[in-house]
Amino acid sequence: MKVTIDREECIECGTCYADCPEVFEESPEDFFSQITEEYRVDDDPAVGEVPEDLEECAEDAAYGCPVEIIHVES
Repeated sequence: MKVTIDREECIECGTCYADCPEVFEESPEDFFSQITEEYRVDDDPAVGEVPEDLEECAEDAAYGCPVEIIHVES
């Protein structure tokens, strides 16, 4: 599953990495949400490829985001 984050729209609430810390984390540079290094595509912190066993977790984080900036695609 592909996961993308509109990082410039992030409000730094922490919901995504509280819901799914395997896939999302806070960036130490700008404090916005980012994809964990393990699942990044081309080292882009805003784009990830999530394995099947973490799809539900990533979807929960996307649906829990109060500003709806996390997008998941099968």
